[in-house]
Amino acid sequence: MELINVSSTKRVQCIDITDKVSRLVNDMGWEEGALVLFVPHTTAGITINEGADPAVHRDVEESLTKLIPYRAAYHHLEGNSDAHIKTTLTGNSALVILENGRLRLGTWQAIFFCEYDGPRSRKVWVQYLISR
Repeated sequence: MELINVSSTKRVQCIDITDKVSRLVNDMGWEEGALVLFVPHTTAGITINEGADPAVHRDVEESLTKLIPYRAAYHHLEGNSDAHIKTTLTGNSALVILENGRLRLGTWQAIFFCEYDGPRSRKVWVQYLISR
């Protein structure tokens, strides 16, 4: 298992980590198979979505904030229930196919780390699965 470090600067923030993942694949010499990307945090997630237009992830951030507001009548006493709920919606893992040492993403796709309780320093665990 390998590790990617991610630092957020805002409370809710989608951070494109596609280049970090690609560099890791290149550095490790991984060629064929798949990657499991796993976020070991309960208030952050990961998703694959459009990366060409920054307005898309801004829309995601703003829409999740409207749907699940920071301050509401939550029962969790720590004050970050909204972050836990947002993480439940995006999930904490993604699977990406590797072919010829490259991520097999669609034309407009990018990998986003989703911070919901920042700013913080976080981790993404990366497990390489070899194709046989």
